Amino acid sequence: MKKPFVTLEQAKKIIETYPTPFHIYDEKGIRENARKVNAAFSWNKGFREYFAVKATPTPAILQILKEEGCGADCSSYTELLLADAVGQKGEDIMFSSNVTPAEDFIKAAELGAIINFDDITHIPFFEKLAKIPETVSCRYNPGGVFQVSNSIMDNPGDAKYGMTKEQMKEAFKLLKEKGAKHFGIHAFLASNTKSNDYYPMLAKIIFELAVELKNELDIHIAFINLSGGVGVPYEPDEFECDIMAIGEGVRRVYEEVLTPAGMGDVAIFTEMGRFMLAPYGALIATAIHEKHTYKEYIGLDACAANLMRPAMYGSYHHITVLGKENAPCDHKYDVTGGLCENNDKFAIDRMLPKIDMGDILYIHDTGAHGHAMGYNYNGKLRSAELLLKEDGSVEMIRRAETPADYFATLDFTGLLK
Repeated sequence: MKKPFVTLEQAKKIIETYPTPFHIYDEKGIRENARKVNAAFSWNKGFREYFAVKATPTPAILQILKEEGCGADCSSYTELLLADAVGQKGEDIMFSSNVTPAEDFIKAAELGAIINFDDITHIPFFEKLAKIPETVSCRYNPGGVFQVSNSIMDNPGDAKYGMTKEQMKEAFKLLKEKGAKHFGIHAFLASNTKSNDYYPMLAKIIFELAVELKNELDIHIAFINLSGGVGVPYEPDEFECDIMAIGEGVRRVYEEVLTPAGMGDVAIFTEMGRFMLAPYGALIATAIHEKHTYKEYIGLDACAANLMRPAMYGSYHHITVLGKENAPCDHKYDVTGGLCENNDKFAIDRMLPKIDMGDILYIHDTGAHGHAMGYNYNGKLRSAELLLKEDGSVEMIRRAETPADYFATLDFTGLLK
């Protein structure tokens, strides 16, 4: 059973100051989870989690994670600015992007970030903009289908990211010739995996590649970045990954492959967004309309502009009607927003308690790729973000958008003054 981290009483009090809809984050849960991740990989002296800024690009959240020892994984110019703003410097930042504009590479080089090249053609492109740094990384794509046991997790061969093995070899040769001295390998083969075996299996693939590259090219492999992909249980009965077991699994493969090859100094990096934040954020909304036609509909004051995942992917997000946690789920609803799009639905044919107008709905697991994916279709304005602090107080960490924000890029016309 999924349990909200705010009660009906807390929500009502918050709404007195901050009207729905809003995203709220649990500081205590975020910190505890970050500490657990660090503990799971504490066997590796150089371990570091580089939080995927794209998941929750909010400075207050980035600051909390920085305080817990995390770096920042950035993929754009603006994300680099956010990382810099919270004090992440130099190799605290991993820059992993694709189809990268020149200005993004220039900013990453200016900040001293670790550059993770997605394609071999990016190397000469980058060299026209900045000097090749001594520490660099390249992104590997082994192709084919990736599966754990008999379960297909994803299809790397269809992904636009990363280089083939032969391209990795050529890239590292080229980078070595241009002065690079320390090399990293990065790979991302599957998203939101529900298995403790994903990271260890991915690690074995990359570790074996690392040994091959070290021996063939006579280079120093400084780190291996397992990227993200560790999933969370969006549905109540889904498998919940055990990060301690995952860390132990990676340790065993490390000692099996890297240690005998004389590579016991290789640091392990991760880049988790979803696992670090998703369960520790929620979208709070109010039921404002009901409709009885061919189906039963409940309309919220939130919409896909606040949480795009269900509309975009058909993703499941659990819903709790605050104050009715123990009531029978004997009503079938489509829970919708007000966009002029029929896919603007948070839930379809969802069994829930009877919902009355004014009820407060808690939509779970929106802490990653929730507010961040918001947009302004239909002139909808993105909501505020709040932080439930460890002492129980609530702080606004991003205000809600206003019509003035929506029109700000039109202010040159004179029509809206």
